[in-house]
Amino acid sequence: MDTLTVIDMHTGGEPLRIITGGYPAIPKGTILEKRAYVRDHLDHLRKILMFEPRGHYDMYGALLVEPDLPGADMAVLFMHNEGYSTMCGHAIIALGRYAVDKGLVKAQEPVTRINIECPCGMVVADVEVTNGKAGRVSFESVPAFLFARDLRLDLPGYGEITYDIAYGGAFYALADCHQFGLQFGLSPARNFTDAADALTQAVKQAVPLAHPEFADLAFLYGSILTDGATAKTRRLSTSASSPTAKWTARPQAPASPPGWRQWRQRAKRRLAKCGHSKALPAHSSPAKSPRTLRLVRTRR
Repeated sequence: MDTLTVIDMHTGGEPLRIITGGYPAIPKGTILEKRAYVRDHLDHLRKILMFEPRGHYDMYGALLVEPDLPGADMAVLFMHNEGYSTMCGHAIIALGRYAVDKGLVKAQEPVTRINIECPCGMVVADVEVTNGKAGRVSFESVPAFLFARDLRLDLPGYGEITYDIAYGGAFYALADCHQFGLQFGLSPARNFTDAADALTQAVKQAVPLAHPEFADLAFLYGSILTDGATAKTRRLSTSASSPTAKWTARPQAPASPPGWRQWRQRAKRRLAKCGHSKALPAHSSPAKSPRTLRLVRTRR
């Protein structure tokens, strides 16, 4: 029987299953063409890898493919419990460490720069290296922009909700959690999940999206609930930062923060221009002894 081999990593508790072998050959083409091929012809393998009993509800996957963009050191397709995403911050951080520790790129101290081709475009990861071992990782994503601001819709069970839509590798709806009667640190996580999922489904029906370059990127990936703070109010606050939480594949628990709040605020200040966002350095580490799972591949 054929087998799928993987290495499981995590970034601050967010899982990443890197597929190291067993996938059929993927035809040459752009990264979006590869993503479409895997989605249309090999989706049974995603289900084997992401779903129980081999995976779990919050599992996230990375399939390394041949790069197409000039200058790319590696290329990746992302997958999860619902399908295939176009950008993932916690996966980029884990892949940065994986690429250095496994010798996929030549390690340079004190920082190794890795150009990672994603479905959304080129993402640049900077990996701190000490004595040949990878450490903290930061990354610069693709240009971000505000798609729409101060939109309103009537959400059953919650009333009128005001929200924005922004792009930073994927489209998200962003809303103040207080509109849903929620408060960080007090309200149950399940209530955040239900509110964010309701917003995502409603916005998908209400707002047709458009990406300036690629139609395949024009879909709403999820929702981000914030505490409503702005850059100005944070400067006046004694707190150095404010919480946000994002919900992605329906309805996954919050993922590690990839800088959506910063992208949204920058876009609001410069509506006519695109900006770049650099994620805060964060640790990504495998298990003490990275294990390779051998997963039996079933026939369709």
